Amino acid sequence: MPLSRFGRTLLNWLLVGPLIAGLLTAPTTPADTWTVEAPAGGPVATVHLDAQGSPSVAVSRGGATVLNPSPLGVTTEQADLTTGLSLTGRSSRAVVEKYSTTAGKRLHRLSVMKETRFRFTRGDSELDLVVRAARDGVAYRYELPGAGAVLGEASAFAVPAGSTAWLARHRADYENPFIQYADVPPAEYQMPTLFGVGQNYLLLAESALNGAYTGPRLVRDQDTYRIALWDARVPYDHGLATPWRVMVTGDLATVTESTLVDDLAPGSRVADTSWIKPGKVLWSWLADGRSAQQSLKRQKEFVDYASQHRWPYVLVDAGWYDDPDTGERAWTDRTPEFTWMPELVEYGKARGVGIMAWLRFSDFDTHDKRVQRFGLLRQWGVQGVKLDFIDSEAQERLQWYDETLRDLADNHLMVNFHGSSVPKGINRTWPHVMTMEGVHGAEKSSNLTTSHLAALPYTRNQIGSMDYTPMAFQRAGRPTSDAHELALSVVFESGLANLAGSLEAYRARPEAERFLDQVPTVWDETRLLSGRPADHTVMARRSGDRWFIGAGVSGAARTLQVPVGFLPGRWLVEVTRDGAGGLVREAHVVRGSTLAVEVGAEGGFAAIACRWRPGLTTCAR
Repeated sequence: MPLSRFGRTLLNWLLVGPLIAGLLTAPTTPADTWTVEAPAGGPVATVHLDAQGSPSVAVSRGGATVLNPSPLGVTTEQADLTTGLSLTGRSSRAVVEKYSTTAGKRLHRLSVMKETRFRFTRGDSELDLVVRAARDGVAYRYELPGAGAVLGEASAFAVPAGSTAWLARHRADYENPFIQYADVPPAEYQMPTLFGVGQNYLLLAESALNGAYTGPRLVRDQDTYRIALWDARVPYDHGLATPWRVMVTGDLATVTESTLVDDLAPGSRVADTSWIKPGKVLWSWLADGRSAQQSLKRQKEFVDYASQHRWPYVLVDAGWYDDPDTGERAWTDRTPEFTWMPELVEYGKARGVGIMAWLRFSDFDTHDKRVQRFGLLRQWGVQGVKLDFIDSEAQERLQWYDETLRDLADNHLMVNFHGSSVPKGINRTWPHVMTMEGVHGAEKSSNLTTSHLAALPYTRNQIGSMDYTPMAFQRAGRPTSDAHELALSVVFESGLANLAGSLEAYRARPEAERFLDQVPTVWDETRLLSGRPADHTVMARRSGDRWFIGAGVSGAARTLQVPVGFLPGRWLVEVTRDGAGGLVREAHVVRGSTLAVEVGAEGGFAAIACRWRPGLTTCAR
């Protein structure tokens, strides 16, 4: 596997790793302040224990402050571990991991971090603070021994004054829009969230959340963003490792391209991933609504279209298992008596199209129900499920995720979570999680703006696959031009790309069909070429030897100067953009420098780049 851009620096760092580890465990001055440094050019975490025994962490990069000293610690039923602490141990190590994923910004990853463990005590109580620093950020978590219950955290983020913020108000399903603030009002906000701090950006996120703990929200409180927990009491029996509190930092490209949230998550719990196959999904809900989900005839038409265009999946949404006599949803042991799902699965299989099915999570709230019902879906040949209306990050609901993911894997069912949390390294641990909603997406009929869309690549979609459901060309109220909407197939990343257009809307846009038939949903490499949160995005993603570029702007028409110097030699770039009569395609032969593309108000473009050779006129295959 080829190393990424920091490969040479990384090699040098690994060679001197033992020396660095020795220095970090040596005495420092002053005795109550310690640093954890990332590989060369990365951020520095500074841990401080004040005179009252209260710990804090600050983050800097290149000598510039990214995060002011921010409080640390937890309160348990046994002890207040936010103050009165003493340092009784400290050790350091390098953490180097190579792993692969089934979805995301790139399939093959190399993670290199410096880790320092600080052991604090207060009386008979212990608290380990584990801090990691990587070239693209800093993270920490707490570890507690034995049994007990967490009652709260002191954890907060003291973002420097004057920072620009891109925040979304907190709600259970993470479906509020991201808004740019110069002065953030007191409120509760969701993670992730992004700040512009001087020349750096700072993304606050979380990794490795599971049923051992509970979900967070950020409370704007004077000069900090304080972590508040979903549950007032979080019990644990055999020790506890909390989720990682993640601070991704660097220039905007570093933050956007970072996989630190995944890097911190536990490794895969699924040994055989050969059955996990990402791809495009033809989704009919926004096109035809519930009536289409209840019609075998109509779903066969969607299968026919998917087969013609070689899209691998069709998703049948809410309503397919409604009782035809009463109209009420009915998942019972008699479901096979009236559903046509097995017939549709066989129809799709004969045409090379897999079927996925929407389900209400509450119909799968026990292990016995999951064993019976997931087993039945597998018996029919369903390839994956969309589980909806989860709407909680309480510890009990997170335990449901853990148990459900095991049962799904046992039945070789991919999953798309809706009305859900957001990905926090979940795809690395459970690689059959292809995407999650947790976004103010295309289903919203109001308050959907291009400024929100231009914030998503740097916020919600930064942390993992996002089921925004683009391509609803038929919706008159959408804020995007046709070319901007088409570009979202590249700008937004999702292992299962649920595309929401009507068959009629696709057929009326042959250039959109041509592009969508080629664009993949998994990537070997991702680069941010140009961007500004809430203003515009130009994203490039590589699949094999071709690059796909998507661009969208918020606001006025402009000329986008697209850097193409990352393409070595001469390349053919096919650009699909808005024309006077609809989408048009133009071919450009480029060599280094930039490519100028005119875009209209709220517009954009989608492009494919391939190596040029004499006589080559198209990148299509």
